[in-house]
Amino acid sequence: MAISLARQRILTSIHPHYKVKNGNGNGLSTSANPGNGFIYKTVPHITLKSIAQNVGLDSIFAKHQPILDEKLKALNQALAQVTPELRQRLTYKLLEKEKREGKKAITDADRRRWNLPKEAWQEWEVPFDTEAEWPESLKSALLAYRQTWRAKMDEVNACIAANAEPEELVDQPEVVKGVVRVAGPFTVEAVMPAEENLESPIGGEPDDLETFTESPVSEIPPENEPANVEAYLDTMLRLIRADGVRFPNNKVLQFSRLEPFQGEYLHAEGEWETEAGTTHRVAVSFGPQFGPVTAYQVEAVLPIAARRGFDDVIFAGFSFDGAAQAIIQDDPNPKIRCHLAHIRPDVNMGNLLKETPSSQLFTVFGSPRTQLKGPNAAGEYTIEMEGVDIYNPVDNVILPTNADKVAAWFLDTDYDGRTFCITQAFFPDRSAWDKLSRALKGVIDEARFEALRGTTSLPFIPGKYQRVAVKVIDPRGNEVMSIHRIGKNYVSTDGGK
Repeated sequence: MAISLARQRILTSIHPHYKVKNGNGNGLSTSANPGNGFIYKTVPHITLKSIAQNVGLDSIFAKHQPILDEKLKALNQALAQVTPELRQRLTYKLLEKEKREGKKAITDADRRRWNLPKEAWQEWEVPFDTEAEWPESLKSALLAYRQTWRAKMDEVNACIAANAEPEELVDQPEVVKGVVRVAGPFTVEAVMPAEENLESPIGGEPDDLETFTESPVSEIPPENEPANVEAYLDTMLRLIRADGVRFPNNKVLQFSRLEPFQGEYLHAEGEWETEAGTTHRVAVSFGPQFGPVTAYQVEAVLPIAARRGFDDVIFAGFSFDGAAQAIIQDDPNPKIRCHLAHIRPDVNMGNLLKETPSSQLFTVFGSPRTQLKGPNAAGEYTIEMEGVDIYNPVDNVILPTNADKVAAWFLDTDYDGRTFCITQAFFPDRSAWDKLSRALKGVIDEARFEALRGTTSLPFIPGKYQRVAVKVIDPRGNEVMSIHRIGKNYVSTDGGK
């Protein structure tokens, strides 16, 4: 779900366009000359050395100092007119703030405004702002002095910046106004993990280093954490027996009986009772602690469940690979209902897991409702995605979810039965595309936008394996998949017919 959400955000977001070196007049790259990097914002690199060796500052100081001396003299003449009563009130205001808020609350600006000197201000003592109780002559004199001082400092800063070497801010490329960028075609690749089974439920972790203690830390399992197959299965049985299996609309089926089953892939058998009063025999198969439920596990469980007359089979795992979902979908036995129950990742937190009567640790998700249409005159097919179906054994009904509730759906037009490679991607959430449309200010092809957020795939020609896979992100965030075979003779994953 995280990857699907990231895809949607990238596809439906806009990004600024940056100026490039050696581009056209507007800083845009051309097909013949794609540019040699961005044009970055530059700032002067000011150092103490550049200031000390800047001879242009001498003339600025010589120009402004006589004017500043004259303004300071007028300011001190206005200061001499301040009455002793006003000085006392300002001093009392300073002491009150210090008493009320502490010495640390008194700022340098407060001292300059309220602690007036007895005779005159020095250049480094002149306040930066006025006080409301000052006489108007003193306020005017301070404003005149600060205006002159600011004019001097502006020239000083400009001279320093002009003589400093420019430095590029590589995190601030210049933006081309009126041009936006949108995402182009991209894929998300990953390394296929090794298939695991319950013989190695805690595999995939690095080996612990040897220590000099008599009892290495690696030999002491954390409290409440499964250390082997038996402990892992005992934990899963305890949790599913207590929490049950949650179906749509928050309906839960609790086991009236659930006992361990001595089998390699079938781990528990029991019963539950529906609201209609019928009792169903249920088999449970758990996936690895750190790995998906695999096709091999599903193929091993289904014949056993059929021979022993189970009505329902629960495959509970932290994830499910596409081949496992395809096999469950293609199971020809209509008497056995297979349910894929997602185990909440918190279960692997050990004693940090918060267990309540409604923890929702095992949640069933369904299968996509899709249709293969075609071929047309050109031999092309299309897929229509209608939503997601979830079987509810509590009421013995199929609950459909409309296509507009689907977060995303993807297409692999040449599925090999093992690796799902996205060839087409669609995001029916219209609100995200509407935001992008508004950002582009209507300069878009509405037909292409409708295709990206639609429920009908683009036409495609079948590939080598003559098999199409559809992966849908259901409203709960689970990835569910359906397979369509094109024709009777399709190439299998091992190259046979």
